[in-house]
Amino acid sequence: MASKGVSMTLASACLVILAAFIHATWNLMAKRAAPVGPVFVFAYNLVSCVAYAPWVLYLITNRAITSSGHVVAFVLLSGVIHLAYSLCLQRGYQQAELSVVYPVARGTGPMLATLGAILVLGEAPTARALAGLAAVVVGIGLIATRGDLSAFRRPAGMAGLRWGTATGGLIAAYTVVDAYAVKALGVAPVVLDWFANLLRFVLLAPLVAANPRRALRAMRGFWWLALGVGLLSPLSYILVLAALETGAPLSVVAPMREMSMMVGALMGMVILRETVGPWRLVGCAAVIAGVILLSWS
Repeated sequence: MASKGVSMTLASACLVILAAFIHATWNLMAKRAAPVGPVFVFAYNLVSCVAYAPWVLYLITNRAITSSGHVVAFVLLSGVIHLAYSLCLQRGYQQAELSVVYPVARGTGPMLATLGAILVLGEAPTARALAGLAAVVVGIGLIATRGDLSAFRRPAGMAGLRWGTATGGLIAAYTVVDAYAVKALGVAPVVLDWFANLLRFVLLAPLVAANPRRALRAMRGFWWLALGVGLLSPLSYILVLAALETGAPLSVVAPMREMSMMVGALMGMVILRETVGPWRLVGCAAVIAGVILLSWS
């Protein structure tokens, strides 16, 4: 029996690690399509809805998935938060580099969740929690400035920090909502993600319908990126939700996902030719260490 528990743990870890690499890959694609803005979000949600519809229909028809007021409410809430996250992330990529926005967004989620528990819920911070918060703050500072504190006085230097932090707050929100839907309400991960994508598609449709020709012009040359993000974005998140569904604790899954920030920073440096440098890599390592400390506190 012990060996079964270990194998399930290893399987969950492999799912999360694979998800981290896929997540960094689709964010690289989204960064390349940054000029398109919300229309690109609409396009890749269209791809996601079409591509994953057969799987969702199969699950609904063969597993007799039941719905309730609670399930519908959490699916709607998840969709709204994911829409805000997608638009915020895409706007961040318009304003700043991938190697800034992406690591900051991935690191601030756990930091904000811990601060909320301390300030709102009145939880007493442990030494590990305080050390984790300090490591995340220092790491984010290094990522945003590359060790040059004068960057905080430049508007361009603050753009990535602002949008990354806002995106991180939305990541923290949807992580809690979706984990509850999967673990407590028993919603299949792919079903939850598909309906959230469908809601985003519906909410963005009026924007595209207002001027379809302009939308098509904006997407010229970017459809292959929309195809990649539309296929990979749900897959990366479904793998994480599947790990949670098999019993992996959120406190372990959440920090394991954050290895994607180092992958994203390296992709920004190697593929997009962004000036990452040693300070940003040190900052990524500090954020990862801080997130691990926060999860263990």
